[in-house]
Amino acid sequence: MRFLSNVLATIVGLLLFTVIAFFIFIGFIGIVASSEDKVNIKDNTLLHINLENKLLVERALEDPLAIPSIGPFSSVPSVGLNELKTAIRTAKDNENIKGIYLQTGVMLGGGPALLLELRDELEAFKESGKFIVSYGELFTEGGYFLSSVADEVYLNPMGALEFNGLSSTSIFFTNLFKKLEVEPVIFRVGEFKSAVEPFMLEKMSEENRLQTAVFLNDLNDFALQKISANRNIELARLKEINDQMLVRKNQDALDLKLVDGLWYSDQVGDLLREKLGMKEDEDIRTVNVTNINKTAETKNRSSKNRIAVIVAEGEIVSGDSEGAIGSRKFANELRKARKDKDIKAIVLRVNSPGGSVLASEVIWREMAEAKKEKPVIASMSELAASGGYYISAPADTIVAQPNTITGSIGIFGLWFNMQGLLNNKLGITTDEVGTGEYSDFMNPTRSISPAEKQIVQNQVEDGYDTFLQRVADGRNMTKEQVMEVASGRVWSGLQAKENGLVDILGGLDDAVRIAAEKAGVADDYRVLYYPEQKTFIERFLSEFSRDVQSRYMKFKLGSDQYFLYQQLERIKKYDGLMVRLPFDIEIR
Repeated sequence: MRFLSNVLATIVGLLLFTVIAFFIFIGFIGIVASSEDKVNIKDNTLLHINLENKLLVERALEDPLAIPSIGPFSSVPSVGLNELKTAIRTAKDNENIKGIYLQTGVMLGGGPALLLELRDELEAFKESGKFIVSYGELFTEGGYFLSSVADEVYLNPMGALEFNGLSSTSIFFTNLFKKLEVEPVIFRVGEFKSAVEPFMLEKMSEENRLQTAVFLNDLNDFALQKISANRNIELARLKEINDQMLVRKNQDALDLKLVDGLWYSDQVGDLLREKLGMKEDEDIRTVNVTNINKTAETKNRSSKNRIAVIVAEGEIVSGDSEGAIGSRKFANELRKARKDKDIKAIVLRVNSPGGSVLASEVIWREMAEAKKEKPVIASMSELAASGGYYISAPADTIVAQPNTITGSIGIFGLWFNMQGLLNNKLGITTDEVGTGEYSDFMNPTRSISPAEKQIVQNQVEDGYDTFLQRVADGRNMTKEQVMEVASGRVWSGLQAKENGLVDILGGLDDAVRIAAEKAGVADDYRVLYYPEQKTFIERFLSEFSRDVQSRYMKFKLGSDQYFLYQQLERIKKYDGLMVRLPFDIEIR
């Protein structure tokens, strides 16, 4: 058996070495090739934006060569919002680009606020008089929202279009913990602070149901207004179509004027040739996002005036955690930007459901210090709630999209009594010896005492009071005014502006423009993004390792159990007091 294990280990080692060596070689070739590659865009060319089966993120990974995922370790490809916007602007100004061919049918990721920012860029492109044609075999709700900006939208004759409104599903673990004999102990402030509900209820509280319904309707109504304007369908009729899911087969989408035709891709190709004045058998010239961006010119490349955009995406945690907003890492980025004399203003781009109170406070401190020396603007993306709002509060100006999810000004603590699981399920008992009354404070192998509960509850209430004060100071409000819109309640960006939690409705470009104006460099600046991204090799090695582990667990547990495993793994990150959104908001 040991011999077989050694043989297997050797084979796996050789496989890993071969794969890594292959990617290093490809990366090297890519660097050499990219240094010599010049893109020449000929007349009568289309910009082809293909977002099918892709994940829309804040910024894409900058690889020397676009290498597709291979074999069992393939992952969902992502495309960056900033890269797309640069490509669209470059196409707008390039006389050889005549239009955009857009494919957005089945998008695997990209929430309402990111889609809106991209949609607005496409809307601006149309002002040049150039056309946009969109085609999809299947359209998800988000994919159609984006495609509806096009001059013409076509659907495959055997395809489908999802147009039935938004929903959000919450998962509750209460009965699971009962079966495991694990007792969650909850500490919170605010009737809307629903992040702990999955551990104490079997369904949504009325407060959580109310706030979720309000912001979902707000987001959906906003999307319908945009679609109504572009498709020239009366808003009341569009709401009826959406509410009753009147698009139940592809012909319905055509009859209701949501699409312009039920066509195959070759028919769309014929239409594009016609628009370009081409013959039937001619090949259509296209350029993709990566290549057109090689022709893009950086604004004021030589300018010494810089606007630092610090992209904070993920949960807020202590330290330098990968794939999250690590307090040490981001505090350091803010500190460096504050001390750099060439950086005239800072824009914090926030996409976060929140996280640790302590980590949020560490980042808040650096935001407050930076504000003393130069303009600091917060740009809210998909989520800037709870801890995400906490770190945004010190900004001179807060900018959010109408369909951003923000607010959730509240705090909670979570502790688990594992005694029943250990004693009754696993047959494990424990015993303790301590030097003082609270030496084994919050020991998870026993029930929590009333005195311990009160201590933690007091900490939660003190943390909430601090949170309120941070917001009050940043927004020039009284704590009483903040409390009226706090209590953990979640708001859409539109509602947040009405409530005084947001200053301006807009995207990242608006935030950068405001930062430049406040710094007095509106006509002479360049934008730099932080933190700096990892190199191709560094990223590949770390992602390869994570991918192997996740795929093994998914194979071992199955898809449904793996999803629950992921949620439980996230619980393990809850360290100390938390300022976080309801457990997870997934809008579909």
